[in-house]
Amino acid sequence: MVYVITGGPATGKGTRSDILSKALNIPHISTGDILRDVAQTNEKINKKLSRGELISDEIITELLEERLSKEDCKDGFILDGYPRTVAQAILLDELLSKFNKKVDKVIELIAPDELVFKRILERKKCENCGAIYGIDFPPKVEGICDVCGGELSVRTDDTRETLQKRINTYKENSKDILNYYKEKGILKTVDSSSHPERMIKEALED
Repeated sequence: MVYVITGGPATGKGTRSDILSKALNIPHISTGDILRDVAQTNEKINKKLSRGELISDEIITELLEERLSKEDCKDGFILDGYPRTVAQAILLDELLSKFNKKVDKVIELIAPDELVFKRILERKKCENCGAIYGIDFPPKVEGICDVCGGELSVRTDDTRETLQKRINTYKENSKDILNYYKEKGILKTVDSSSHPERMIKEALED
């Protein structure tokens, strides 16, 4: 089975994808993580990412093909963060056909704007190992990382104004690709404000 997880800012794509990955015993693949890993050894991509420039669909598809060719993907996988446009969705369909696969279900996560604000504005990051904590997954000890014991801090670059712009941008830019998958009959919209485990169960229901 191939699942695509999509949604606006702070709808829980990463954490829900991880839970789904463990439940189905298939890998969670984030194109963002792939690009960041490649950037460590590829100066050209590293410069693009550091400048906030877009990476071409061709490069992303090439990197994704390399990842999907690995043994752990033979029974399926969960894609998080890709595709974001109809053009990318068509490229993905073509890529998956090489592996005799197709997108089986697209899960769109939604959440009330106020919850999104709360999730992001209260999100904390470990200064040492980079682990992320929030209202859905708080640390066991306030201010201390569960993983390494490092100090947690709140990001200061997020404001309600910038977050609202990101939310509006997602809603506008996602219309075409959501319609693309809706017409295929494989789109399911799920409220991610509920408990993650309950949300995953709902997402998997036909």
